[in-house]
Amino acid sequence: MRRAHRLRSRALVLCATALVTPFVVQAATSGVAGAMPAHEAPAAGATVKRVTWMTDRRVELEIFSPSANGPVKVQLLLARDWYAKPTAKFPVVYMLDGLRAQDDESGWTKDARAESFFAEKNANIVLPIGGQSSFYTDWQKADQGKHYMWETFLTKELPPILEGQWRSTNVRSVQGLSMGGAAAMMLATRNPGFFKEASSFSGFLQTTSMGMPQAIQYAQHDAGGFTTENMWGKPEDPDWAAHDPYVNADKLRGTALYVSSGSGSTGAYDTPTNIPGVSTNTPGMGLEILSRLSSQNFATKLNELGIPAQVVYRPSGTHTWQYWDFEMRQAWPTVANALGVENEKPACKVGGAIANTVKANKWLGDCLTGEYPAGDGVAQDFRFGRVTWSKGTGAQAIGGRIGGLYSATGGTAGPLGLPAGPEKALPNGIGRIQTFKNGLIYWSPSTGAASVRGAIKDAYAKQGFERGPLKLPVADEHKTPKKNGSVQPFQGGTILFSPATGAHAVQGKIQDKYASTGWENGPLGFPKSDEVALKNMGRVTLFEGGSIYWSPATGNAWVIKNGPVMDAYKAAGYEKGKLGYPTGDESPIPGGVQQTFQFGVIKIVNGKVTVA
Repeated sequence: MRRAHRLRSRALVLCATALVTPFVVQAATSGVAGAMPAHEAPAAGATVKRVTWMTDRRVELEIFSPSANGPVKVQLLLARDWYAKPTAKFPVVYMLDGLRAQDDESGWTKDARAESFFAEKNANIVLPIGGQSSFYTDWQKADQGKHYMWETFLTKELPPILEGQWRSTNVRSVQGLSMGGAAAMMLATRNPGFFKEASSFSGFLQTTSMGMPQAIQYAQHDAGGFTTENMWGKPEDPDWAAHDPYVNADKLRGTALYVSSGSGSTGAYDTPTNIPGVSTNTPGMGLEILSRLSSQNFATKLNELGIPAQVVYRPSGTHTWQYWDFEMRQAWPTVANALGVENEKPACKVGGAIANTVKANKWLGDCLTGEYPAGDGVAQDFRFGRVTWSKGTGAQAIGGRIGGLYSATGGTAGPLGLPAGPEKALPNGIGRIQTFKNGLIYWSPSTGAASVRGAIKDAYAKQGFERGPLKLPVADEHKTPKKNGSVQPFQGGTILFSPATGAHAVQGKIQDKYASTGWENGPLGFPKSDEVALKNMGRVTLFEGGSIYWSPATGNAWVIKNGPVMDAYKAAGYEKGKLGYPTGDESPIPGGVQQTFQFGVIKIVNGKVTVA
């Protein structure tokens, strides 16, 4: 299976077979080694560098991690009542990935259905992105260009961001599959009290038993070329015992626990061969056998210590995402009870105009909340989107990337106001648009989602919206950094706005020239006009500090600054007069400046103007 440890089949099965006997023997004789303490020094200063709203309930954060000295990405699935109860805070569930975790998305949303499942749960779900072969621990050394510091990040750096910026409490659960299952128990043992609950699905819960360091080394090398010595040192290094859930099981006292695994034999989600009990997923068979043995030994240890746990041994099933999706659902009652939230969503009804809109938009799914106040109307949440209603706008559905950007701009309380129409396909068939009381949101695969509103929207309308030369917006409007104004980029140009000049577009060669002068911070300031057509197919845009001309004859765009040169050019009839178009910018000469044109030169020497 992709991501779920696609180890080389033959080598893995041989490795698993060789490990089973010594693994069982070692489990019966392992003593409790002196565990190294978790990293105590908090690394302060983690900061969010970028926030991307993927939908109205799924957000990606790019965070600078001081401990890792680089960016770390996490995605959040927001709690069910995030919008219905805008002042509420919610407990947190960390969902850890498997050995082949990817850098773009968690397996819990790519290979399982965590997003739709957790939509009805009243907890904020945290999905770390990346961490291939990391075991979500702090590594002793860098490897493959990465110095993993996951434990410090997850337990020290991330919580202040979640609690300070994303309405989260300090009530937490951690769960994971395979590598992530082992990591969930590691983090819980190394940070007693930090998590109220920990779940392992097909985890490897003994890391120091005979043969296990070698098995982990084989797996990590296969998944990314990593070396275990860079993680915890040589097998005799105390760091290995410090990360062994079995050795440190006593640290789990007071933590709610869920442990599950299959047997490795063919199950409901496996393709059988002609050999009874043997599926085509031979790597998954070997891995699940190892997981089953370690999970059984771990559960026995918990029982000996008098630590309660919900333990589930499935009679079949391999190391496969479909089973982990199943266990995620089975574990939820244990998780919900530990977090103090409902096991199931409350009853909700859909009526009135909202009901008609839901009937016409079956992609919304079932309701998650009742109606609640939103802007000058009401809203209701559904599994895959929202519906808003007001007297002026009627009932409108919103979701997906457009719904995500709408939330990023403030949603129903933001400047766009309530949706005023349904999402529609653009005429070109490769994008979408939705209208709002005070603006528009566009989306396309190449540009992503962007809103257009206010004076910039009015200027965009004059250009013909997406059908005009500006085409689609590629980012939202943002403040100009040094002056009182705003700017928005489009595929075919840029619109700038200031209170003094209004909103105007610059594009093509004129935009390139304007950019070279420093945009609005340069000598030209903000544009005062859109691009104006001139004779001989030329173009001009007026600015606060001058003008930029372009023509096919000259091939380039040139600046004429306000002042004596511009006054002389005006007196000569601009581009229609005897000088024609400029062929260069103003340049210094002894005693003054000059500027060249197609048919002459304007010189300013010692304050005297000469037009030749």
